[in-house]
Amino acid sequence: MDARSRYRVGRRVRELTAEADVPLVVNDRVDLAAAIDADGVHLGQTDLPVEVARDQLGPDAIVGVSAATVTEARAAVDAGADYLGVGAVYGTDSKDVDDDRDGVGPERIRSITDAVDVPVIGIGGITAANAEPVVEAGANGVAVISAITAADDPEVAAAALCEVVERAR
Repeated sequence: MDARSRYRVGRRVRELTAEADVPLVVNDRVDLAAAIDADGVHLGQTDLPVEVARDQLGPDAIVGVSAATVTEARAAVDAGADYLGVGAVYGTDSKDVDDDRDGVGPERIRSITDAVDVPVIGIGGITAANAEPVVEAGANGVAVISAITAADDPEVAAAALCEVVERAR
């Protein structure tokens, strides 16, 4: 999708999330987050630094960072990250991920949650069938794509995932 189309879709999503009183965090694109007045941005290891995102979006913006190692997690928190997305926990087919970052397991979640004092969200290959160990390892929650979008009934899949996460907490 070109930038203008992303902007149009983003503006509509911003309207919907504002009506629902749900924060909107844009993946990777600080410029798009600013343009649509999103609540924040989620940055990967090769995206703009946290400090630049804060300069562009303001001090109250939500800034999350992807981390696959304790070193990356500590660096992100030291730079001012509000939360971390850790994974890919079980491996993912949703995007290309380097082998050393794909399938880090709940053990890595535990190592990172022990090392930082910000919320940690597990991501990558998570389903209702395997989310419980991720939360039990210290993750505050999970992020999923295929577990819901590829389901025959996305609403039922989302409800099942929420139930597992709540029970594991």
